[in-house]
Amino acid sequence: MSKLLIVGTVAFDAIETPFGKTDKILGGAGTYIALSASQFDIESGIVSVIGDDFPQDYLDLLTDRNVNLEGLEIVKGGKTFFWSGRYHNDMNSRDTLDTQLNVLADFQPVVPDHFKDSDIVMLGNLHPAVQLSVMEQVNNPRLIVLDTMNFWMDSELELLKQVISKVDVITINDEEARQLSGEYSLVKAARKIRDMGPDYVVIKKGEHGALLFHNEEMFFAPALPLEEVFDPTGAGDTFAGGFVGYLANSDDISFENMKNAVIYGSNLASFCVEKFGAEKMLHLDKDAVDRRLESFKALTQFEIKLA
Repeated sequence: MSKLLIVGTVAFDAIETPFGKTDKILGGAGTYIALSASQFDIESGIVSVIGDDFPQDYLDLLTDRNVNLEGLEIVKGGKTFFWSGRYHNDMNSRDTLDTQLNVLADFQPVVPDHFKDSDIVMLGNLHPAVQLSVMEQVNNPRLIVLDTMNFWMDSELELLKQVISKVDVITINDEEARQLSGEYSLVKAARKIRDMGPDYVVIKKGEHGALLFHNEEMFFAPALPLEEVFDPTGAGDTFAGGFVGYLANSDDISFENMKNAVIYGSNLASFCVEKFGAEKMLHLDKDAVDRRLESFKALTQFEIKLA
C-alpha cells in the first residue's frame, strides 16, 4: 500500500460568508488534505502541531478515516493555530479577520520513522522552513508536491524559492502564479515557474477549474458548475488531497495519469464548498464521489464534427 505524508496545519477556523457564519470549527490545510486523500485506499499520515485545547472528537474524526496521527505534536498548555475570515459576495475574495499562530509559531516538524519512506510527500501551505525541514527528513520519495501562497512570496521569497527548486509539482492559484513569475499569461507563468525547478505546475482557478503544465504539454480541467457554494475555505487543499491521494492509490505519476488526478482533485473540491468548513468532507461516501465523476465526464466529453 502506498504511503502519503501530509504536512500542513491542523487548526481552528471561524468563517463568515454571505450565507452565514460559524464559531470555531475544524480547519487547517493538513486537515482538508487528509480528509480528501482518505477517499483512497492508501496509508496517510499528518505532520503538524496542535495545542491541548484541540478536541479529542476532532482527532477521532481523522483516525476514523485511517489518518495516522503519530506525527501530530500536541503541546501541553498550548493553543492551536486559529484563523478567522470573511468572504465577499463574489466568494472569490476574502478578508482575514484574525490569525493566531499560537503553537505553530515554534513548530519543529518531526517525521515519524514509519513515514520517512513515503512514496508521495504533500507539503501543505506552511512556512518554507518547515517544508524544507520535512524534505530533509524523508528518504527519496517518488513525488514531492508543494502548495504555497502569496504570504510566503511576500515575506520569505528566497527561502520559498529554495523549496520550489527541490519539488516535483507545485500547486498554486492563478493570482499566486502571476505574482511568483511576474507574468500575466498563465502559460508564460507556468513556464517560468517550471524553470525554477518543478516538472509539473498546477494552477488552480477556483470556480473556473485547474490547469496542468508539463514541458510543452498543457491540460485543463473545468470546475463542476454548482447550484450552491456556501464556503470556499479549504477547497484548494481538498483539491490537493484528491490529487495526491489519487496518484498514491494508482501508483502512477506520469503526466497522463496526473490528468486523472486533476479531475479527482476538482471533483472532491466541488463537495467541499457545499457546506461550511470540513462538514461535507466528513460525510462523503464513495457512491456520491463516483456519481459526480460521471457528471464531470458528461460535462467534458464530446466529439468535434469537422465542418
